[in-house]
Amino acid sequence: MRTGRTQNPRRSQKDISTSACSAGSACLLVLVLALCGCRARAEDPKPPAARNVVWHKLGSWSGHGSRQTESFTSDTGALRIQWETTHESAPGQGRFHLSAHSAISGRILQEVVDTKGAGSGTGYVQQDPHVFYMVIDSDGLDWAFTVDEATVYR
Repeated sequence: MRTGRTQNPRRSQKDISTSACSAGSACLLVLVLALCGCRARAEDPKPPAARNVVWHKLGSWSGHGSRQTESFTSDTGALRIQWETTHESAPGQGRFHLSAHSAISGRILQEVVDTKGAGSGTGYVQQDPHVFYMVIDSDGLDWAFTVDEATVYR
């Protein structure tokens, strides 16, 4: 035996009109609420001021061939390396590889530059505060680079 209410397959016109009216009212209510939420605020907050980095020079090196720099300390671990290679002895044959190492363990922390030929550019190192040294592996050209540390964000 079935319990519960059975529906009449033929709904009355009044039932259909009431359902359509209820659905329309619900849609209208949702639309009104959505539009109310889209109004402009009287005081929009100002965007945060642009942050600028202040760079402090830690050292500058130049030379020809492979070399290792003396160690230097970075209190932030955020370094910018501006480099340039020139006077390539044979076109397309000069190479320049620069990497940052830990002065504590000697392990490589990050490769900064790996290029062939004369050129210039900027590389970045992002590590924890550390005592670093740089290793230059180069052949067939002159090189120069400067290491700066990000010290203040304004």
